[in-house]
Amino acid sequence: MSETAVVRPLKIYLVVGEESGDQLAAPLMRALRARLDGNVVFRGVAGDRMIAEGMETLFPIDDIAVMGLSAVLGRLPTIVRRVYQTVDDVIATDPDVLVIIDSPDFTHNVAKRVRKRAPHIRIVDYVSPSVWAWRPGRARKMAVYVDRLLAILPFEPAVHERLGGPRTDYVGHSIIENAARMRPREGERADLASGGAPVLLVLPGSRGSELSRLLKDFGAAVAIIARAHPDLEIVLPAVTRHKARIEAEVASWEVPVTVVSGEEDKLSAFRRAHAALAASGTVTLELAIAGVPMAVAYKLDWFYRRIKDLNRFLPIASVTSMVLPNIILGENVVPEYLDDGANPQALAEAVSPLLEDGPQRARQLDAFARLDEHMRLDGGESQAGAAARIVAEVAQGSGRSDAPSA
Repeated sequence: MSETAVVRPLKIYLVVGEESGDQLAAPLMRALRARLDGNVVFRGVAGDRMIAEGMETLFPIDDIAVMGLSAVLGRLPTIVRRVYQTVDDVIATDPDVLVIIDSPDFTHNVAKRVRKRAPHIRIVDYVSPSVWAWRPGRARKMAVYVDRLLAILPFEPAVHERLGGPRTDYVGHSIIENAARMRPREGERADLASGGAPVLLVLPGSRGSELSRLLKDFGAAVAIIARAHPDLEIVLPAVTRHKARIEAEVASWEVPVTVVSGEEDKLSAFRRAHAALAASGTVTLELAIAGVPMAVAYKLDWFYRRIKDLNRFLPIASVTSMVLPNIILGENVVPEYLDDGANPQALAEAVSPLLEDGPQRARQLDAFARLDEHMRLDGGESQAGAAARIVAEVAQGSGRSDAPSA
């Protein structure tokens, strides 16, 4: 190739299935543009943030953004059609790399079919499925169709190595990068030892199915807690699309609740809060980074509740918690309650001691202070930057001599 030859742009196909993937993909696009001096083109299935970055979407992700077996079954014909539509488009595009991001029920079905039909297309998976907690046999199966896995939790590379999964790199987590925005500034979090009024966050989940399973019991638990703490202030950060529903439901609670929405109001609530009652999920890691002690609950989809006892007969990974801070720290410092155990009385008894200075509150706070050292990347690299570096490496190793260099 002559020095004056034009190097074609790197072709990167991105597939997300819901908002969580969209949140990761948009900064990845920006980091790849910076790394490749803009010599890159994107195509795929995009959310609003990716669209704002200039990428067109093959179809709206609302078509496939469902969770829970009952919800999936109701949308199954559309989801199946979208899987095959995406696979066909990947094959027609013939990208240097296919990057699937989160939402494994959709994205992995795409990846498996692409690998079968076009094995030369390299595939990167950004966000590992929870093989450390559920169906660990997926790790070995993934190694067949995933060339590189980008993990956002620091313990996941070791888990995949142990389970026979694909090559896995920890690329950091955006939560730790935003820690300063979640942690209280001077005077924002009232001093409980000096008689400050406690603030309780209630976080029943971001999906409609989670609200249906948890919101009522959370309300009953909050009523019990408020009897022991009559000056309690309750704040519920809501996903905007569910705010009206939540406001209607909490209007019947025994105690007043302030429902807020939007990122800034959520972060402000985190900085003021003394404790939280939360659904299991990424929010538990946000709370821990913010220094907010918590109790965690989760109720499975009706189908999985009926088959969970089968787990005794399946090979399982070696984690003993569903709470991310517990797994990262290797210590079950956050109390957790599953299904029938997540009843109002048990939740209230777990949360109440966290609203006053004492050993239970101190134990969680001491543990949370160790999270930074577990989660920060060496050299100060950002999550998006680390992910872009590896995606570019995989794309440039696709065997095409005209691919641009990073």
